[in-house]
Amino acid sequence: MALTLISVLSLFLTALYLAAVIFFRYGWKRNLSAPQDILAPKTLVSILIAARNEEDKIADTINDIISQDYPNELVELIVIDDHSTDRTADIISGYSHRGVILLKLNESEPLNSYKKKAIAEGIRLAKGELLVTTDADCRMGNAWLKTIVAHYERYNYKLISSPVVFFEEKSFFERLQTLEFLYLIGLGAATIGNKRPSTCNGANLAYRKDVFVELKGFQGIDELASGDDELFLHKVASKYPRDIGFCKSYEALVYTHAKPNLKEFIRQRKRWASKSTKYKDKKIVALGVSIWLFNLLIVINAVLGFYYPGSWLVLVIVLIVKCLAEMYFLIPVTAFVKRKELLFYLPLLTYVHAVYIIYIGVAGNTGKYIWKGRLVK
Repeated sequence: MALTLISVLSLFLTALYLAAVIFFRYGWKRNLSAPQDILAPKTLVSILIAARNEEDKIADTINDIISQDYPNELVELIVIDDHSTDRTADIISGYSHRGVILLKLNESEPLNSYKKKAIAEGIRLAKGELLVTTDADCRMGNAWLKTIVAHYERYNYKLISSPVVFFEEKSFFERLQTLEFLYLIGLGAATIGNKRPSTCNGANLAYRKDVFVELKGFQGIDELASGDDELFLHKVASKYPRDIGFCKSYEALVYTHAKPNLKEFIRQRKRWASKSTKYKDKKIVALGVSIWLFNLLIVINAVLGFYYPGSWLVLVIVLIVKCLAEMYFLIPVTAFVKRKELLFYLPLLTYVHAVYIIYIGVAGNTGKYIWKGRLVK
């Protein structure tokens, strides 16, 4: 009886997952492309970067930003040094003659969310109408900023999520991460397209300063170390659900690196997963729990197959449907970032991802994790 129940539940959740992925594909398609006829921009923009111990990469990021094809008088770059113990602050200071503003955090008491504090301090100083956040280890093309601003000026969104992709992979493991990360980026874009925003990435995020002030910034979501992106997205969505957009333009891409080893990868994903139960939209939480349970049943069927061969059949059916559904969704997403060759890894990732989701879903919502050399929760 229990075995039959597991099989029925597995097939039911498979059908639910298939329907959800088809809906995601629809949402991806609904996103508006950035305007191609980019005229002279008129929006004053403040770009914010919170940096901690990024001496190896911060110069490249700053160089990319100050080389943007955007009027100098309409942009300011504010980099907030979060108690770095290396040469990060000195490197940033070296760009003061190019107008780069260095702001140093000097908190004497321990915080749980240094990044939110850093961004909030930068926003207090910012003069721009539109705030754009990115990370201190990111790269971007010189049309990045004007593409995002064109999207903002055309559609008048309160918040704009833009695409992020891993690049310069050095290993098989990093290429797997790139494909998995593209699924997450595509998922965030799709839910925005469907007017049910769920996720975004602070490495490429823009929002109006007056909206940040109106919603009292990170107040109410500052108990978690992470969440300056997703949890703030949810605050905006609760007030302006139809005024959030995704900038579906290749020129708007921001590039960053996958984690070099499993330990760093797990830490990153635990941090990301720690935000999931704090979502205001409980329908998104319910969908996430259903997907977690769906993946749990994949592993359960794999184990049961050694004792009850009928479970192998259920497992095969579920994995085939899962792989084909994800292929259906990822074809346009990988084509968008010009990385369709990554689909070669999908059959393997389909099963490995199930095991990973089970672990991260539990670990990310229990206990603490290491981020930027600090133990946080």
